[in-house]
Amino acid sequence: MTPGRLYLVPTPLDFGAEPQTLAQALPAETIATAARLTHWIAENAKSARAFLKRVDGLSPLAAPLQAQQISELPRQAHKQGDHNGHALDAAAKALLAPALQGHDIGLLSEAGMPAVADPGSSVVRAAHALGLPVLPLVGPVSLMLALAASGLNGQHFAFVGYVPQDAAARAKRLRELDASAARTGQTQILIETPYRNAALLQALLEQLSPASRLAVACGLGLPQQSVRSALVAQWRQHPGWREGLPLSLPAVFLFGP
Repeated sequence: MTPGRLYLVPTPLDFGAEPQTLAQALPAETIATAARLTHWIAENAKSARAFLKRVDGLSPLAAPLQAQQISELPRQAHKQGDHNGHALDAAAKALLAPALQGHDIGLLSEAGMPAVADPGSSVVRAAHALGLPVLPLVGPVSLMLALAASGLNGQHFAFVGYVPQDAAARAKRLRELDASAARTGQTQILIETPYRNAALLQALLEQLSPASRLAVACGLGLPQQSVRSALVAQWRQHPGWREGLPLSLPAVFLFGP
């Protein structure tokens, strides 16, 4: 039996916001491929069904929504990530069992490209270990969109994820990253839960060197998207810039020399 393939299916970046027309966010080929899949591994089954309902509105699903086989990633992948070590490898291989029976499988996150700043890397590793083809589909990746729009170094960058919530630990971490960026020229890329975006922006403005460039990209891919990039010294001179950003939406923060 010919084994199935693992498709990495990107989703729109409007999770938690007013949904946009799917055709505005994803290429027709990505939508058509998603429509013909009937087996899924998802970060969240509820959001996966919502995505498939949107797909069905443009390209009829190969199986009714109720008949779609959707398996969720283990809870550990959500809380601790699945990119370090091999604790989830056995579970990931089990999720791929339908592919060994000839079914193509789609991997979904709640927004953007799975396994990039989201869980899913354990499934990709398992697919390679099982000899399954891994095929990423074209769609939005918020980190790359933000980097392209930032004016910062796009040749040398690091995604550092979340910084500590504790104010003192966060301040220490931001100063360390700022010093590293100044020393190496490497752009630092951060994300935060939307309700803490304002607090992170305030901490960045307090801790970064005035000569560092800070870019904030909010609501990428949405009609209300906004990107502002300037030296920290300029941000401090224009407090109104912060009020003008839609910080309640998902945001990406970037800084460097």
